[in-house]
Amino acid sequence: MTQPTAIIAEDEPLLRTEIRETLRAVWPELDIGAEAADGLEAIQAIDRLAPDIVFLDIQMPGATGLDVAAHVSGRAHVVFISAFDQHALAAFERGAFDYILKPLSMARLELTVSRLRERLRQPPADLHDLLELLRDAGAGQRQYVKWLSVPQGADLRIVTVDEVCYLRSDQKYTALATRSATYLLNSALKEMTEKLDPAMFWQIHRGIIVNVGAIDTIYRTFRGTLEVKLKDRAEVLPVSTAHAHLFKPA
Repeated sequence: MTQPTAIIAEDEPLLRTEIRETLRAVWPELDIGAEAADGLEAIQAIDRLAPDIVFLDIQMPGATGLDVAAHVSGRAHVVFISAFDQHALAAFERGAFDYILKPLSMARLELTVSRLRERLRQPPADLHDLLELLRDAGAGQRQYVKWLSVPQGADLRIVTVDEVCYLRSDQKYTALATRSATYLLNSALKEMTEKLDPAMFWQIHRGIIVNVGAIDTIYRTFRGTLEVKLKDRAEVLPVSTAHAHLFKPA
């Protein structure tokens, strides 16, 4: 058999790197021909490279993983990268494609690699019926992240959304503040906004998103503008006029 080829499509840069490095460790002969940060990039890479395997995040900008899987049905073996749990796993377990749950588990990826080695002996399956099952299970609906992987030196740390106090734009990066630490994410604030539940995270300024549960007090300054004092952080966050309506008394 010729050297197997693959594409990784995952919009979170740190997780994409972790998947690539873990695959290299457990399947060194796998040739990862391209990485994509959104669904449209993934489709373009698939059409250009015709890989044997596609690792797909279900929720991506541009086109979802389900859209990409429909495009590649019958042309490549598909592994979904998913934050979903039991409500969608029955469809995953049908066997035509595999899945990796976030956060990444080395043991689970090793099992996936073992399955893929066997499946490469067979033609890729037609996925359309199973994709409909996934859509019916709710995998195509908008889901918001429950945790984020953040850099901590040479390692990655898992931060649940409940731990996040606020996020602030830092040029093309985003500063994420928890009760006891601040991390710099390799993603723009706009990208982070799309991943977070707007019922929990409010944009209070063009460059600031705050966890509503982290707010202690709303102050009005002598200039008439609003500021937010947090429960567990010393800094005070400004509220722009465009977002002051969020704090209108009930």
